[in-house]
Formats: sequence, C-alpha cells, structure tokens
Amino acid sequence: MQRGGLPEDAVVLSAAELADLQDRLFQLRCAAEDVVTAVEDAADHAELRKLAAQVVAVAGELERLR
Repeated sequence: MQRGGLPEDAVVLSAAELADLQDRLFQLRCAAEDVVTAVEDAADHAELRKLAAQVVAVAGELERLR
C-alpha cells in the first residue's frame, strides 16, 4: 500500500539527516581503514584492540538514527 507515492514502509530523511548519516558512515570507514593500516604496520595487540573498539563504537553510533 502506498501513501503519497511512497511505500508504506518507506523511511524519509531530511537533507540534514542524510548528511549526518553520510558523515557517520565516513567515520566508520576511516576507523576500519585505521585497523587495516595498523595491521599492515604490525601494530601490537593493545593498539589493534583499541582500534577495533573504536570501530565497534562508531558502528554502534551508526545504528541509531538521529
């Protein structure tokens, strides 16, 4: 069933909400890239754990739409 041309289960974001979502996705990609760089640089276990925790934190924030 459609309402106003949109499917019933559609989610509409404002331009500001979309920009915020894109910013948080960028933060997640950067955090993941930091892990890859650390692995390539043979970082120690503590550093890798810290970076992995950052990925988890950024992903957790991403799960919540603001």
